[in-house]
Amino acid sequence: MLNRTCLPSDIIAFVVFCRLRYRLTLRDLSEIMALRGIEVSYEAVRDWEAKLLPVLGEELRKRRRGTGRQSGVSWYVDETYLKVRGRWTYLYRAIDRDGNLIDAMLSEHRDMKAANAFFRSARAVMGLRPDRVTTDGHGSHPRAIRTVPDKAVRHRTSAYLNNRLEQDHRGIKGRIRCMRGFKNHDAAHRLCREHGELRNLLRPRRRHNQIVSASLRRTRFARGARAALRIMQNA
Repeated sequence: MLNRTCLPSDIIAFVVFCRLRYRLTLRDLSEIMALRGIEVSYEAVRDWEAKLLPVLGEELRKRRRGTGRQSGVSWYVDETYLKVRGRWTYLYRAIDRDGNLIDAMLSEHRDMKAANAFFRSARAVMGLRPDRVTTDGHGSHPRAIRTVPDKAVRHRTSAYLNNRLEQDHRGIKGRIRCMRGFKNHDAAHRLCREHGELRNLLRPRRRHNQIVSASLRRTRFARGARAALRIMQNA
């Protein structure tokens, strides 16, 4: 089997990109590479993923920092469920009113400590506090919002208003459906968080309900994909 030093960086970056973007398992990617005459073990793909995904995610978060400073900044926060080592865990996610990613964090618990950690991470990523946060009715959210973002932040509790985020969860749910759960919490957190970053980078829409032509969709995808591949090639 080949290791990292035996392959050009562009091929490695492409494999990791496909791993993150498409519904492919480690063994799927190993078989696809074999069809191209390149023998790579699924363990090698996993090692590449562990090395390159944090680099990609950190760079994309740096690019997003300070964006979305328009008046009336609104965040929508919710948790969805994932299995890690056979146990349910909680994936905290937040988007803005246009559907752009704020942050994501996997936690073993759904409590005040986890909520505080998520809001601290989200504020650090964006470099700003929201004017308004919409959540479900979980009791830890009001206290976490008052503690971390700011007491002046308006908090709304509405399942209906959070439907946009409930629908947005389908992105990560669809990505991991082909996998038989996660065996490692760190690996699960890494894939879920960086999947969100890449998905946000490749979003064809910049505004809610924006109409995007097929040609513009392809152009934006190609531009975003080239940027992601470049980051990983230079890692």
